[in-house]
Amino acid sequence: MAIHEGKHQKREYDGSAARETKPSHVLAIVCSGVVLAQLDLFIVNLALPSMSKDLGDARLGDLSWILNAYAIVYAALLVFFGRIADRYRRNHGFLLGIAIFTVASAVCAVVDSVPLLIAARMVQAAGAALLTPTSLGLILASYPPERRSGAVRAWTAVGGVAAALGPVIGGLLVAVSWRWIFLVNVPIGLIALVIGWLRLPDIPGHDVQRPDPLGAVLIIAGVAALTFALVKGNDWGWTSSSILVVLAAAAALLCGFVVHCSRSHNPIVEPALFRIRSFAGASIATALFAVAFGAMLLSIVLWMQSVWGWSALSSGLAIAPGPLMVPIVAFGIATGLIARFGAARVICAGTIAFAAGASWWAWASDMHPTYVGWTLGGLLLIGGGVGLTVPTLMGVAAGSLPPQAFATGSAVVNMIRQTGIAVGVAVLIAILGDAATSPAAFKAGWWLIAAISLSTIVPILFFMQPAAAPAKRALSTET
Repeated sequence: MAIHEGKHQKREYDGSAARETKPSHVLAIVCSGVVLAQLDLFIVNLALPSMSKDLGDARLGDLSWILNAYAIVYAALLVFFGRIADRYRRNHGFLLGIAIFTVASAVCAVVDSVPLLIAARMVQAAGAALLTPTSLGLILASYPPERRSGAVRAWTAVGGVAAALGPVIGGLLVAVSWRWIFLVNVPIGLIALVIGWLRLPDIPGHDVQRPDPLGAVLIIAGVAALTFALVKGNDWGWTSSSILVVLAAAAALLCGFVVHCSRSHNPIVEPALFRIRSFAGASIATALFAVAFGAMLLSIVLWMQSVWGWSALSSGLAIAPGPLMVPIVAFGIATGLIARFGAARVICAGTIAFAAGASWWAWASDMHPTYVGWTLGGLLLIGGGVGLTVPTLMGVAAGSLPPQAFATGSAVVNMIRQTGIAVGVAVLIAILGDAATSPAAFKAGWWLIAAISLSTIVPILFFMQPAAAPAKRALSTET
């Protein structure tokens, strides 16, 4: 099915709607919302041990749903809300997403059970899923075409830094109470609402069809079933009938999602997007790298607290050098490298650096705390790898999209990334088990993370070729 705008397009994305507000100001405003969404995706990691004690000594597998329920709902609704964002005013959608996220954060801070916290996190994820594609739609509409790729890289880098800084900020807040990791969102959300209402430009939408919610239901159920099977595999037995049934259900649901998208007159994900070679390559690479990233970030937090016995505050501060490498590399190094060597080579270099950091941990890990000789080296390599890889992948994907698919296409890539993160968390828990104290299991996890990161190179080399440009032009002219 071709990507189209409908019979009557309201307005082309050319920046004309954003004249009253400078593009850089729009970028700064919407990044406040993206920081909330991405920060909260990982800020919970460091609080899991404290939550377990406060909420009835819950097991790691159960607590993992506080992470994965958020990631799965966020992932699936990104595309659904991205399609809605293509129809309506971007500024209104962004502000509504901020409001939902802020209210849900306040609820998360006061609940007293794991199921209620998971439910509140799902609502929180819905708000994040609405504000994310609308924020990117505002940016793309505000910048001229030749500056969009750089703006998207900046948007992605800010989100990546926020996600990676989650454990650091979480450590500081958990020292007071784990509930503060949610309460801190409330004043930030209120400030973003006020400034956004006053300053964001009025960006109209396109006259496109309403999205079909069946696709969102299928992808949520399919990824949730797959994640559930991975988390419960050790408890139930990997060859038990229960696990096999859940895996079969996950496969059926995910296949149903693909079939639905290929046959529906109005699918939640347009198959035509993946006829753009650079977009397809960036999407596959994003999925693989996200699995490695999600597993890596949880692994180092659990290692420091469960194996070394460090506090949440000490662990968060120890992790800080890794996240700090992301903006340094993304803004100070990656741009020049892309101009000289091309995006594909920069992404490959980033995945190799990331894999080297995980391998460093697997090779040199020690039961006794050895921060400088072990943790720090891996963190610097991993942070540099993230800075080279994630913003560049997002820039390639968004830069290959035709105007009428800005919000939808970016939501697809983010859906893929968040789904990969949820799978990565589940894979790590399957390797570690609920105890998460076995050094041998951690080593196996880090070797697997390195292998997954290196596998990202395959779709990059295969898909990211100059032939992608004609594909984009051909797609944008289809009706």
